[in-house]
Amino acid sequence: MSGRLLTLKSDYAEAEPLCRRALRIRERVLGPDHADTATMLNILALLLKYKGDYASAEPLYRRALTIQERALDPEDPAIGTTLNNLAKLLIVKGDYSGAEPLYRRALAIQEKALGDHPETAGSLDNLAELLTTKGDYAGAEPLYRRALAIQEKTLGPNHPGTAIILDNLAVLLESKGDYAGAEPLYRRALAILEKTAGPNHPDTATTLNNLASLLESKRDYAGAEPLYRRALTIQEKAKGDDLDTATTLDHLAALLESKRDYAGAEPLYRRALGIREKVLGPDHPDTGGSMNNLAMLLHSKGDYEAAERLYRNALAIAEKAFGPNDRNTAAALNNLAAPKAITLWRSRCTGAHCLSQRKP
Repeated sequence: MSGRLLTLKSDYAEAEPLCRRALRIRERVLGPDHADTATMLNILALLLKYKGDYASAEPLYRRALTIQERALDPEDPAIGTTLNNLAKLLIVKGDYSGAEPLYRRALAIQEKALGDHPETAGSLDNLAELLTTKGDYAGAEPLYRRALAIQEKTLGPNHPGTAIILDNLAVLLESKGDYAGAEPLYRRALAILEKTAGPNHPDTATTLNNLASLLESKRDYAGAEPLYRRALTIQEKAKGDDLDTATTLDHLAALLESKRDYAGAEPLYRRALGIREKVLGPDHPDTGGSMNNLAMLLHSKGDYEAAERLYRNALAIAEKAFGPNDRNTAAALNNLAAPKAITLWRSRCTGAHCLSQRKP
């Protein structure tokens, strides 16, 4: 079985030595600066990213990009793929300002080389997701809608790739407060994924999670909770303790907290924090978000000392990641300075994008 197939099956321990062996062979036979060597570097970097070894993945992506820029036409779609891969890694690390120009360059390459193609739709989706994260909804929405039109035209209205764009567009509309516009998109995406990917696929779980979040926002707690629990069961079985599982743990914990089921919510928040600390590291912005979530719960329970420690840690992470004048830092400072006021209007952080966006 090839290293690439093992990577897709999440057999990372077995896949990595195969990928490294394949890389050494290509370097020896084709040379260290051959375009096919760059392809193997991309595959190995993707594997290391899945394992959470971002420090090792980034230089491989950058080396692959350097090789491709020398060996290929500057508008070759392969360069766009590597730019997208590197940008996605930077986003996981919290480097949004470093990722955006890479996404824009990848999109320009693919628009010129491929036109209305699923890979172009993927680049549109990537950039739209980043803009959504930054709160630039006006910039993101037309990109999502264009990506959706491309997917429906090239792949068909009932393709899983179309469902993923529908889901991401629904996340944006929900973020804007347009629940009436978001819900039918979530439900259409869910129906497509249950039919094509299957009822127990991780992509199905993500849409279940997002639809549940919308229902929770509408205060339909009875409708939301079983969707969260179904999503969590799917993710635990398919992916174990990964970032998508952490997102669903946060969502379910927040719902239980809103019902004042603090005993049910706390272990879920703690497990989500543990996952992010392990996968992302103790200083990642999403780890800080998990600390903030747990701190809010502890404050609600009256455990003010423990809450304050977490608030201070979250503030330190935000200052380091975003700078002293960023809105994320300001929110963390508010949480520490005025927790009683914060509990009246707080918004939960469940990862870099709050909801679970995916790529086609």
